[in-house]
Amino acid sequence: MVTAIVGANWGDEGKGKITDMLGEEADIIVRFQGGSNAGHTIINNYGRFSLHLLPSGVFYDHTTCVIGNGVALNIPYLIKEIDTIVKEGVPKPHILVSDRAQILMPYHILFDSYEEERLGKNSFGSTKSGIAPFYSDKYAKIGIQVAELFNEDMLRSQVEKICEQKNVLLKHLYHKPELSVDELMDTLHDYRDMIEPYVCDVSSYLYNAIREGKNILLEGQLGSLKDPDHGIYPMVTSSSTLASYGAIGAGIPPYEIKRIVTVVKAYSSAVGAGEFVSEITDEVEADELRKHGGDSGEYGATTGRPRRMGWFDAVATRYGCRIQGATEVVLTVLDCLGYLEKIPVCVGYELNGEIIKDFPVTPKLSQCKPVLEVLDGWNCDISGIKNYEDLPENCRKYIEFIEKEIGVPIKMVSNGPKREDIIYKQ
Repeated sequence: MVTAIVGANWGDEGKGKITDMLGEEADIIVRFQGGSNAGHTIINNYGRFSLHLLPSGVFYDHTTCVIGNGVALNIPYLIKEIDTIVKEGVPKPHILVSDRAQILMPYHILFDSYEEERLGKNSFGSTKSGIAPFYSDKYAKIGIQVAELFNEDMLRSQVEKICEQKNVLLKHLYHKPELSVDELMDTLHDYRDMIEPYVCDVSSYLYNAIREGKNILLEGQLGSLKDPDHGIYPMVTSSSTLASYGAIGAGIPPYEIKRIVTVVKAYSSAVGAGEFVSEITDEVEADELRKHGGDSGEYGATTGRPRRMGWFDAVATRYGCRIQGATEVVLTVLDCLGYLEKIPVCVGYELNGEIIKDFPVTPKLSQCKPVLEVLDGWNCDISGIKNYEDLPENCRKYIEFIEKEIGVPIKMVSNGPKREDIIYKQ
């Protein structure tokens, strides 16, 4: 069976932990989009890890971890991640990389930085990992596929086209040093040698695995509201964050995705610019939630930037679950709210004097104000609790209130950072 694990919100929902946990029963785990621009924090018996390109199931010796064709493949970054976890005592994972994946190049990272610099105060808050320039090149058909590394004539021809276009921008728009065909070819030869042991026809591999009845996890990056089509455009990422894209980014038929586990945060947080209706405007209050949040506070796994904090947004989350096609929900970081006596929840948006329940497009979103309903907190530590019935009554009421608002069954509740900190809600 194929299961997709995706986020309903702005990212940072805790998908890495859930993938790591469900990976115990998986045969294959696939990253199907994004790149090294966002991280998944994993805490298990090997230690604490922040993964950016590797699938979160690399800690099991029975799994095969796949980099799908939809991923922005930063080859030296991937090799460095493999080496890092092995040095920490993790058995070397079995990795396959799609021969149709495209390569994120050093000049993509440079262009990302140059453009943010050029935009100044109007910048997108990029992680400067080269993601937007990479996907721009992919769809402009001036990217480089892994398969091209093994065809010297085709590779040089493509690099010459790339340099011809990029150097015009570097010289006349950014006023930066130009690219060299020979230097890029040397870099790509190094990349070829690094990645060659892992290259595979992933689509064919997964097709056969499905026929054999293997359990496959598709791991998404970021969340619904960062999707370039259905998110808070233009403050979004550059690849689709939706489960439906998992079929494209892995190379499997869409009807094979039977289960869509959508991860939802018990409060809201976001990194970078963009509309955020339920954001806490009192910085003292926001910082208090930030300090209680997550394993070591709400700071980006990739950037280290403090995340913007907000109360649970039922409007955004209901939409995020719907656009993902959620079949079930995992509610995370619930334990982080235990210090509160009262917990506000955003149950609607006020737009031009009218209360709306549907998530609007960005121009309208910027005019919205949160409609808050305040619930009683449980004001105690719930970490260590294993059974749903043992949770404080107000905690169960909070969970069930959220479940009713989003209209999708909550099957699991995370009450701590470790793999075993999970409560199954029947």
